[in-house]
Amino acid sequence: MATQKRTVDDFLEQTVGAGAVSAKPMFGEYGVYVDGKMIGLICDDQLYVKPTPSGRRHAEPVTDAPPYPGAKPHLLIAADRWDDAAWLGELLRLTAAELPMPKPRKPKKDA
Repeated sequence: MATQKRTVDDFLEQTVGAGAVSAKPMFGEYGVYVDGKMIGLICDDQLYVKPTPSGRRHAEPVTDAPPYPGAKPHLLIAADRWDDAAWLGELLRLTAAELPMPKPRKPKKDA
């Protein structure tokens, strides 16, 4: 089941103050970015955040689950926890702070 756009919009409304948060469509689901870093996914209307030590401490108690078959486990953040915008923003900030910037893309070669 693909994620509904309404779910993504609701999530983004709760992230005010967490930095530059965005969600980009990816194969019927959404990648979640903070200040240019991919910090998680929204799959099947559920939020999965990449595990980092600070993020895990902040999110406890939390369940690990893969966002899609074959994926590495992420922190599964229950939808009712999204209602606390301050808590959610802090989780996103802590996670982004511990993740590296994405590697620059190599220029395409002319064929």
